Amino acid sequence: MLSNSQTYNDVWQHCLSRIKEQTSEEEFVKWFKPIVPLDFDGTTLRLRVPNESYVYHIERNYIPFLRPIIHQLFGLKTRLRYAIPKSEQAPVAVVQDADITPINKFVTQTDTANIKNPFVIPGIKKIIIDPQLNPGYTFDSFVEGECNRLARSAGLAVAVNPGKTPFNPLYIYGDSGLGKTHIAQAIGNEVKLRHPERQVLYVSMNKFQAQFQNAAIKGELNDFIHFYQMIDVLIIDDIQELAGKDKTQNAFFNIFNHLHLSGKQLIITSDKPPVELKDIEQRLITRFKWGLSTQLLLPDYETKIKIIRNKAAKLNAEVVDDVVEFLAHNINANVREIEGALSSLIANASFLNKKITVPLTKEILKVYVQFNQKEITIEHIKNVVCEHMKLDMAKFNSPKRTREIAQARQIAMYLSKQHTKAPLTSIGAAIGGKNHATVLHACKAISNLIETDKMFRHLVEEIEKKVVGN
Repeated sequence: MLSNSQTYNDVWQHCLSRIKEQTSEEEFVKWFKPIVPLDFDGTTLRLRVPNESYVYHIERNYIPFLRPIIHQLFGLKTRLRYAIPKSEQAPVAVVQDADITPINKFVTQTDTANIKNPFVIPGIKKIIIDPQLNPGYTFDSFVEGECNRLARSAGLAVAVNPGKTPFNPLYIYGDSGLGKTHIAQAIGNEVKLRHPERQVLYVSMNKFQAQFQNAAIKGELNDFIHFYQMIDVLIIDDIQELAGKDKTQNAFFNIFNHLHLSGKQLIITSDKPPVELKDIEQRLITRFKWGLSTQLLLPDYETKIKIIRNKAAKLNAEVVDDVVEFLAHNINANVREIEGALSSLIANASFLNKKITVPLTKEILKVYVQFNQKEITIEHIKNVVCEHMKLDMAKFNSPKRTREIAQARQIAMYLSKQHTKAPLTSIGAAIGGKNHATVLHACKAISNLIETDKMFRHLVEEIEKKVVGN
């Protein structure tokens, strides 16, 4: 609030200091430094600007953060009026009031067909921006589950009311192949459906960086920044690629600030949560935390069932429940790999002219995916050995030392060493209460017999197949 000891020019200098903090140096020099305060009567602050385009540009791009600064330093009832030198006024132009009348009486450039530079704003005419969205990435085609429900729900809320929810920015993170890009683009497609007048743009950070470098080489950084400041919903994919790029970070900071202060929506994806980002300025990381950070996880069993059935339906393939359940139980992978495995299975079955069964699935997919291996325990090995050798478990665990029981224990010790991570002391304790030296002796004895006795080798191989489930 202006005090008696301050002049309006002094206060305007304070305003400029605040403005400088929230704009780039290029913006400040071009759009604010030329402004001259002319008068302040307690309610109206008159500013002289070079021409009418300044008025339009300031009202379109800076009023959301300029107004709070003016109100804080000059008073809540302060209104802006712009004075334009007569030589710079168009024949119909008059001094305008920022809080009452929008500036719209300018000559516009209507021929936009031959504009080559994507960052050139053609006069005042609203241009149509290609949102760079994949029409197939929608909420309807996104398979929802416990692993992604929060991200999907928040994304839909953002799409319904972009820029007006607490989820700004919406920061979606998780490993590759879990659906970050799908859900981010689904938000964009839904916004275009519900709010066709909104300017939506999806861009990867690598592409953003390339555009920035190109604009810097051509001396068009202001146009680059102003182009992105026109966007209503900005979707940035793979923000972690911003690491170590200081100049690009500065440009993105200014774009982020402007959009956020203007009530525009930002959606950001990353492979890491904000706190784990490296070589990115702290002021940016702080802003990434302003909204909602939500993680996408590996799909759970129920979600994998939905993904497999959804993909099979898209491919017009009949996949029986046994195969669906086998895949869901045995593939511990991301969404992309699950869908890829199913596509490979269906294609191979079609080429072979065979019905898709569990054995065929197992045979075909062994070169595409690594099936889950059930954890093999010492107890499981003991059970398999006793079952195959037709021994009672009570006898196996008893102090008896008949040749048959002793050999069964040695086979169990050998297989436990081969197929578990248990130390020798644990194996010995679980099988007859023996020490590690006894286990070592047993393993050596079984190895020697396997090499010298074909019948015995066949016996161990048959037991081993049952142990690993093959």
